[in-house]
Amino acid sequence: MNTIRLNLRRSSLASACAAAFATAFIALPASARDTIQIAGSSTVLPFASIVAEQFGKTFPQFKTPVVASGGTGGGLRQFCQGVGANTIDIANASRPIRPAEVEACKKNGVNKIIEVKFGYDGIVFASRRDGGKFALQPQHVFLAQAKEVPQGGKMVANPYSRWSQIDAALPNQEIVLVIPGSNHGTREVYEERMVIPGCQSLPEVKAMTDAKAVESLCKAMRTDGRVIEVAGDYTETLARLDAQRTALGVFGLSFYDTNRDRLQVATVNGVTPSDEAIIAGQYPVSRPLYFYVKDEHVGVIPGLLEYAQFFLTTQASGRGSAAEKAGLIPLSAKERTEIASAVRARKAVN
Repeated sequence: MNTIRLNLRRSSLASACAAAFATAFIALPASARDTIQIAGSSTVLPFASIVAEQFGKTFPQFKTPVVASGGTGGGLRQFCQGVGANTIDIANASRPIRPAEVEACKKNGVNKIIEVKFGYDGIVFASRRDGGKFALQPQHVFLAQAKEVPQGGKMVANPYSRWSQIDAALPNQEIVLVIPGSNHGTREVYEERMVIPGCQSLPEVKAMTDAKAVESLCKAMRTDGRVIEVAGDYTETLARLDAQRTALGVFGLSFYDTNRDRLQVATVNGVTPSDEAIIAGQYPVSRPLYFYVKDEHVGVIPGLLEYAQFFLTTQASGRGSAAEKAGLIPLSAKERTEIASAVRARKAVN
């Protein structure tokens, strides 16, 4: 009987060890995949696609990376699912990774994340060239999209149907605001740099003492059809403007630049969006662009660190590069050198 029990224990131990070995092998496959897999921000997508093609041609020993969209939040969720051939290697992002996302990664074994800032983009408000010209302030945008607005000392359902009702200096045309869906980094920056500051600038909101109530008020949107959320990329937003002359859409500066023949851009706080205004910090609705590398896959997925380093070269993302011609605002020489050094050292996000 004791011999049988001992054999059973040995058998169980052997099975457990085999399972553990199998799990470890699955987590870090030596040769299960030889192509870099990338997903995330629709803003970063065109730049990453250009650099991926260049990388494949410059380094024929590596396969051309596969680049997909899905939005910043969606890409980071995929990135943080774990380590292994069935998870992506890089997440493109139009905002910095959040502490909660870093924690989600760690819970799934992604313990070392390399942040690569590679340039800038500006968020712009644009309308059809045959529509009115907009000189916007954050308060205008909040009052156009809000579920409730202050009137007569109290909050009421948004009564505004035309931009000129908000400010006589704005076009006398119907309010139709086409904004990115909640899965896009563009939406987050749109809210953080325009909607919330516009809301908080109102005297009635300044007088509120409940921070949660302020946040709820500022982010609540009208549901009468005047605010249209787009889950797809900027081409879908452009299609909405093509279909409706009075619509005002939110785009990345790079997308607007490639469609100047069809769109006119609004000023924000009196500043016209441009590369120079963004680099100088003058244009208020701009942002750096990033991608995040899963360090656990470096040395396992061929060419992963080499891709990150190549992206930061002048050839790939500097002045005169194809990425700049597609609308990327390049890093300064100093930033490029500092970030390239950190990537080479595989410095991780804290």
